Order: sequence, then C-alpha cells, then structure tokens
Amino acid sequence: MPVSILGINHKTAPVEIREKVAFSPENIVDNLNRLKVHAGLEEVAIISTCNRMEIIYRGVGHEHQNSLSSSVNTDSIEKNEVAGGDIDVRFNQIIDWLAEHHQLDKLAIKQYSYRHAGSEAIRHIMSVACGLDSMVLGEPQILGQVKDAYGYANHAGTMGIYLNRLFQQTFTMAKQVRTDTQIGESAVSVAYAAVTLAKRIFADFNEIKALFIGAGETIELAAKHLSRQGVTQLKVANRTVERAQKLADKFDATGYGLSSLPELVAEADVIISSTASPVPVIGKGLMENAIKQRKHRPVFMVDLAVPRDIEPEVSQLSDIYLYTVDDMQGVIRENLKARENAAKKIEEKEGATFIHPSNDLNVILGQGTACMELLEERADLDYVFTPVGGGGLIAGTALAAFYFGKNCKVIGGEPFEVDDAYRSGFNPLSSLNPLN
Repeated sequence: MPVSILGINHKTAPVEIREKVAFSPENIVDNLNRLKVHAGLEEVAIISTCNRMEIIYRGVGHEHQNSLSSSVNTDSIEKNEVAGGDIDVRFNQIIDWLAEHHQLDKLAIKQYSYRHAGSEAIRHIMSVACGLDSMVLGEPQILGQVKDAYGYANHAGTMGIYLNRLFQQTFTMAKQVRTDTQIGESAVSVAYAAVTLAKRIFADFNEIKALFIGAGETIELAAKHLSRQGVTQLKVANRTVERAQKLADKFDATGYGLSSLPELVAEADVIISSTASPVPVIGKGLMENAIKQRKHRPVFMVDLAVPRDIEPEVSQLSDIYLYTVDDMQGVIRENLKARENAAKKIEEKEGATFIHPSNDLNVILGQGTACMELLEERADLDYVFTPVGGGGLIAGTALAAFYFGKNCKVIGGEPFEVDDAYRSGFNPLSSLNPLN
C-alpha cells in the first residue's frame, strides 16, 4: 500500500475544530501505537501543530490502486466505498479512532478533513515541510514540527522503512529550498502578524508592558519583533521557570512560572500566548479581575496556541482586544503583498521563461507526472516560476524541476541550482513510489 495522508488544517477547519483534534507532545507516542493497532497500519506518524493535524500512514496488506495519485474529497467517501471496495477502509478506521479518541462526531471529522494518496501524498508532505502549505507562506517553524513528528514516530516504533525514507528525502528538499531561496526572508510570520496588529492599537511602544506566555519558537519570534519596535518592558511566563528565564535572558527580561499569571496579566498592556497546554491558561475570571486592577486600561491579547490558551469568553469583556491565530490571516495576506510585488519584478529579468497558474497549464502543473513531462518537452525553460498561491502547484513544479536539473524560481527567491544528487537519478515522484 502507498503512503496516504488524512488531515485537517487551517484551510479546511476553524480553530474551534483544530483544537479538538490536536495531540499534545506528552501523549502522542502512546496514541501512535494505539492508532497503529486500531487501524491495522504498517507505519504511521502524526504532525500536530496550531494550524494542522495530519496522519501520514501505510496500511498492512494491499488496497485497490485506483486514484492513488489524486486527492480524495471526503464528501464522496461513501460513493468510493461502494465503487472501490476497501480503498477507504484505512481512512474510515482512522476516522473512527479519531472520533473515539477526541470524543467527536465522525461526520464532523469527515466534513473538515482531506485525504491524499500515492504521489499526491508525497508532494503534499514535501510542500508542508517547505512551508508552502502553511498559513504563513514559507514560515520556518513547520520544518521543525515535521521533524518532531518523525522523532515521535521513531520513539513509538511506528516509523518503518518507507516512511523513514520519505521523511529523510523531505528534510533534504526542505533544507535546500530554505537555504537556496528567499522564501522565508519576508516578515510574514504569525508572530510578526501579531506585532503588526498591535501597532494598529498602540501608537507608541516605548511605555508598553508586554507579557509572553510560553517559551517556544513562536513566542521568541514575537518577542524579537516587539523588541525591535521599541518595547523594553518584557516578561516571560512558562510552565517551567527555567525555560522562561532562559528566553527572558535574551531580552534582558525576567522569567516567571504560570502561578504568577494573576499579577502579570494585570500589569501587561500586550499579552501574547503560545503554549502546548491542553487547557486554557487564562480564563474570563482572571481577566475580569485584571481589568478592574487596571482601571479599565485596554489590553491587547493574541492567542497563537491550538488548543487555545485563552478562553474565548474573554473576548466578551470590555477593554480587551482578543485575537486568535485565525484572525492573523488577514494581516498575513497584507504582508504577503510584498512577496507578490517581488515576484512581479522577477518577470522583468532577462533569460527567464515563466509558467503561470493563470493559463491553461494550471491543471498540468498541478499534476506531478504531467509537470515532469512538460519540463522534459520544454528544454528551453531556464526557470520555472510559480507565483504566490497553490502550495501543491509550487511543490509539484519544484519536484519536477529538481528531476530535470532546472533552476526553480520560488516566490521571488533567487534561483537555486539543483544538487548533483538530484541530477543523477533522484526522482521524487517515482523512486519513493512503492508501485515502482
């Protein structure tokens, strides 16, 4: 059986759903083994972040091979079960397990989920690792999160030979894309979007007091961006004081434990939170008391965690401006205009032939094998350029470009040369395909 992916992400589901299907680092290893047994899987890994939950798996035995290289719309699952026999058996078994584990309705999970199989699944995981399928195009955190998923599956013993090879090739590609292009250089991260939003509320950051809850990469990025805006009064709170202080030291600040939150939130003008807590760390009652102590001075709050760190009811309080990770999308779209403008400028350069998804090649480029055939026929292409939008399109094009030794333009970045290892026979759409 080829690799398949069942997922729910920021494109298909709101934060209210994503937080319910998230897995905490503390229990993901045990859940990998439970899922493997329940669904009869040969190999399985789980990527769980604030914006996506994806299960990458291979089943035991053989399933029908029709539509292995295409995405499956879950609205047509019932029809596929009748027409395709057991093609969706593993998918439905995983849905059953997710519903039981998270205590959710199976139809609700199907409504918000998607499935990729075969070469489409390979393209998808590579697209995810490169940041091409993220809410923030090119964001760097996702590669570390995919590596975490690999580590958890290794520790659980659910990472077999096939998935191991797929993940390793994915890491190689993601590293090269990030090293040799400028895809991640523009400031369009969720953390930066939060700071951009804060600038619309506060005219002067010099007197602002900021509280960061958590000690991970997202919080560190937010602290860096806010510090560059002139904020000097920073405090960091975390479950472990040691990690809080380690991060605080980078900004000449002080670290605290979560038990100090009642005093800290009452002092803070800006609160940005991103922890891995399975339950909210800030409730409505806590903020009601804080607002009274502040004599109703406004508080800007950003909850970047999934599951959420701040109870949604907090937004009902006067003088509090609460935003979630989903609210960042509008700001991010605005910031992405800079990349789109950069992409337009590239078209003015000489010696480059561009393929746009706006013409009749859109469908062709969306299919990896057809894209490879196109590049094989078009030996005159100096560059392959894919504008902002369509992570699968970009990934498919990049994969084909790697194979045919082309330079690949990605979102206005400098062209990257194809490594000799790729030129000498690596075909990501076939060498990793178990059907070959």
